[in-house]
Amino acid sequence: MAGKPKLHYTKGRGKMESIRWLLAAAGVEFEEEFIETKEDLEKLRNDGVLLFEQVPMVEIDGMKMVQTRAILSYIAAKYNLYGKDLKERAWIDMYVEGTTDLMGMIMYLPFQPADTKEKNLALIIERATSRYFPVYEKALKDHGQDYLVGNKLSWADVHLLEAILMAEECKPDVLSAFPLLQAFKGRISNIPTIKKFLQPGSQRKPPTDEKFVAVVRKIFNI
Repeated sequence: MAGKPKLHYTKGRGKMESIRWLLAAAGVEFEEEFIETKEDLEKLRNDGVLLFEQVPMVEIDGMKMVQTRAILSYIAAKYNLYGKDLKERAWIDMYVEGTTDLMGMIMYLPFQPADTKEKNLALIIERATSRYFPVYEKALKDHGQDYLVGNKLSWADVHLLEAILMAEECKPDVLSAFPLLQAFKGRISNIPTIKKFLQPGSQRKPPTDEKFVAVVRKIFNI
């Protein structure tokens, strides 16, 4: 029997967090090997296990996978969270790309200069409520189903819940104008595997703080 997937990344959210979410939603136990110093990263690079000298890297099914999108789509397909046909997969991809864009804005906020943070936070809220969340609200309204695609839990649902919770960390009432997304959040949060991941003590990582920003800058020399 194959061992548990092993995740190589820093001790924070970053680009690995969506991978943690998807594995957890699929009910897959995983191990983590944290990169805590510049030397840890250099060792991985020198060992030749990072295809493009970058992390995240996930050891799974005998592969050392890199590139976030490739890792996520592999996990989604492997654990039946990627639709039943090509069209469903295309919709899942489109929805995921939207939430990836939004989460990317939030992810980089703590790394931005202090004097631009307020402006960038306002932009995140504006984009979330005018560009991104209306799309998902309309999708749920148009088909009247519990999930975004194919009336079945998919990668798109997991990703959207992650994005919603990140946006709520920026503005707690960000969903106030989106009743269907509020209900969606409640439903998806109560799926047993996801509910477990949302409990204290899970492998979910906390929001990025200044201390972690300093660690990341040191490791990646940024």
